[in-house]
Order: sequence, then structure tokens, then C-alpha cells
Amino acid sequence: MSRAMARAARLAAVAAALACAPGCRQDMHDTPRYEPLEQSDFWGDLQSARHLVEGTVPRGGLQEDAVYFTGRTPDGQLATAFPMQVDRVLLERGRQRFNIYCTPCHDQAGTGQGMIVRRGYRVPPSLHIDRLRQVPDGYFVDVITRGFGSMPDYSAQVPPADRWAITAYIRALQLSQNAPLSDLPEEERRRLMEAAP
Repeated sequence: MSRAMARAARLAAVAAALACAPGCRQDMHDTPRYEPLEQSDFWGDLQSARHLVEGTVPRGGLQEDAVYFTGRTPDGQLATAFPMQVDRVLLERGRQRFNIYCTPCHDQAGTGQGMIVRRGYRVPPSLHIDRLRQVPDGYFVDVITRGFGSMPDYSAQVPPADRWAITAYIRALQLSQNAPLSDLPEEERRRLMEAAP
């Protein structure tokens, strides 16, 4: 077989393949669909858009416990108590989440001197000031959820359970920096008194 004949045979095979391609096509990319509010003959009410089954709740949409999801009671007041038990597991989770989301501004001790603050971002208040030590627990959950001042809301990044865990950890940080001497065990109190000048 000459070179010209081999070339012609290859071209004929390619042309035959291209001619068959449209015949094998199933048009899966062009499936039947309806435009919004378009009429449909399939359903008796002629509507293409179907009503949701009664009682359907969108994923993440059932938020019956206002305190848990917002830090506020149903009447809009800040929650004064945690909606779950505060234990070591919750505090550890709060420490981990605080270090991820809060330390860039608030630093690990909560003094408001985080890395981005040192680079020119607005200084947040220290978590140890009297005003923030006296606010209800729901205040921190509310601020994480909705933002406050130059702090954006973190509701998309931090789920409700973690907002409460961070709040528990903030309370532990506040206690660590402002614990009264009378709360310490006798042995620790004596050791501190001996070390004091």
C-alpha cells in the first residue's frame, strides 16, 4: 500500500467516525427542565414548581432554641447562663477555636494585641476589662454571631456550639487573669504570699 493510499484510508476512517458521532449522541447535557413558574402538563395543577412537603425544614433551618443559636432569649435579652454543661471538653474545644478565630486580633491572652493589630488593624478592647467581665455570657455569643464595631460576624465560620465553647474559654481566660486570692487553695495562697515582695 502506497503512502498516499494509507493517508486516504486514515482520512476516510476519521471522516466516518465524525459522521457517526452525532448519531450516537444522547444529548444528556440537554435534559428536559422547566423555567421558573413555567406551566407543566405532568401535574394536575399545571404547576412545574412543587410545594414543599408539609413540615419540611431546610437543612440548618430549625433553630427553635434562640439562646443556643443567638445568645439571646426569645424576648431579646442576653442569655445569662450556658445552654449546655461547661466541662473540660467544652473548654478545650473553646481554647482551640479561640486560637483559630480570635487570636489574630485578641491574642492568646485576650488582651487585644493580636498579630493583625500590631500590623495596623483597629485595636479591640481587652477581654479583661471590667465591662466585659460583667457582661452576660450571651453577649460574647451575640457578638460572634452578629459582629460588633469593627469585628465582623463569624456566624458563617463558627457554628453555634463553638460560639458557646469560645465563650466558656473567654470566661476561663478572664478568671485566670482576675481570680481573687480568696478563690485559691490555702497552699497556693501561702506560696504566693511568700513570693510577694
